[in-house]
Amino acid sequence: MKQIAYAIALTLCSPAAWAAEKLSLNEVSQYLNGISTATAPFSQINDDGSLSTGKLYMHRPGRMRFEYDPPNKGVVVAGAGAVLIQDPKSNQPPETYPLKRTPLSLILARNVNLGRANMVVGHSFDGTSTIIRAQDPKNPEYGSIEMMFTGDPVELRKWVIHDGSGGRTTVILGGLKTGVKLPSKLFNTSSAPSR
Repeated sequence: MKQIAYAIALTLCSPAAWAAEKLSLNEVSQYLNGISTATAPFSQINDDGSLSTGKLYMHRPGRMRFEYDPPNKGVVVAGAGAVLIQDPKSNQPPETYPLKRTPLSLILARNVNLGRANMVVGHSFDGTSTIIRAQDPKNPEYGSIEMMFTGDPVELRKWVIHDGSGGRTTVILGGLKTGVKLPSKLFNTSSAPSR
């Protein structure tokens, strides 16, 4: 009887969820460097609490596109070292910022190395996900990105951009589909992006 109770206790103490462990910075860097192209549906929680949804396109290094669903219909494109934001509700021309001044540049870098000195300012595990907060070590005033990864297999699930003025934008990803063919025109920042 003791042997049966012991076997049951061992079984109960070792489900797959208990096997999850914090991912190392090297594992996460290798995962990000292994992504060349990807698409995913996303939900975005803006700093004012409003919710937007849409589709994300990524082409590393250096390129990303967010297409927002109606009623927003906005487009944000990162490419050619710039980030272009088009808001069709506004009568203003698209806004452009240098990509290197945004925390997204850390994910889109040619070679992601989270082990660089002073890049990672937080590395924790909540029982199911590894959470890494990173910043540009030379320019921490540009803000930071807090990324959440699940393991086995490693997958990016969410990120929170903390901008230099204290604002927060959360992006929750649906299933990330990698290795997809993406036309280069998706990432054109020289003119207003088309939908």
